[in-house]
Amino acid sequence: MSRRGLKTAALLAAMTAAMTMTAHAQSAIAAFPTKPVTIVVPYPAGGAADVAVRPIVDRMAEHLGQPVIIENAPGAGSTIGTNKVVRAAADGYTLLAQQVSLAAIPGLFPNLNIEVDKKLTGIGLINTNPSLIVGRASLEVKDFAELVTWMKKDGPNVRFAHAGAGTMAHLCAALFARSIGTEVNIIPYRGGNAVNTDIIGGHVDLFCSGAGLVLEHVKSGRMKAFASTSKERYAPLPDTPTVVELGMPELEIKFWQGLFAPTGTPQPIIDKLNAALRHALADPKVTKSFAANGMSVFPADEQTPDAATKLLQSETKRWGEVIRVNNITVTP
Repeated sequence: MSRRGLKTAALLAAMTAAMTMTAHAQSAIAAFPTKPVTIVVPYPAGGAADVAVRPIVDRMAEHLGQPVIIENAPGAGSTIGTNKVVRAAADGYTLLAQQVSLAAIPGLFPNLNIEVDKKLTGIGLINTNPSLIVGRASLEVKDFAELVTWMKKDGPNVRFAHAGAGTMAHLCAALFARSIGTEVNIIPYRGGNAVNTDIIGGHVDLFCSGAGLVLEHVKSGRMKAFASTSKERYAPLPDTPTVVELGMPELEIKFWQGLFAPTGTPQPIIDKLNAALRHALADPKVTKSFAANGMSVFPADEQTPDAATKLLQSETKRWGEVIRVNNITVTP
């Protein structure tokens, strides 16, 4: 065979191989899923993200026809579990259930190079609720104004706990202290449940938490709620003022949770996963479970992949600026 013929044969072989690979890829996308799907939760079991995901996995599995498995991978300000998904194959089988603190990762841990707004794409938003600034029941202040006065007076003696380095509870504590011009003793824990235990036990003073995690403790009187980090009052606690009402709009924090996949995941797979998520969120048992934990489902028009992606991008910009302006640093 001539040299020209050899080149033509090689080209045809390469084209055939490429077409075969494309056909196989398209077949895999069309057949998705053919094995279990794993949702990585980068927090300990029992935390807010874990509570949000557990009610939906069975309903998603029902829709997908394959098991959906939760894998808790806590640590290092949620970067361990998040990075695992960022580095995973973009095939729809490894997903991330994260909350608003996801948007703070690039600003808090720049050396880790986890560009979540670029390396993750949205599947859909799960639920939302405000955060609450709560304190131990024995705290001798009756309202937000007295709380601020006490914090300014006692400063470093004020024990402000949070759920882990880089969590929104951490940023809220730091932002709150800086906003009123004082320094407090910010104490890290491994998860919100551990903070709850010590708040109830009187071992720490304050906690800025997703409302769902502390609601029942506030209702039972085991904690005091001083403010919600929202524009509108939190329906289960109508007597608790908002930070906007109190003249501190910079403390407004929407606590949201969403489902994400590695960027590059084929759109048909994203759409299948979004359909499964919507199926789960439409289940009255799921919404009832969320409500019991002080959470509400996003409106249908905000459950889209595009809405989740845009929220992550806008929140990453916002919290990056907050971290920079307030010189907030953590060690993973």
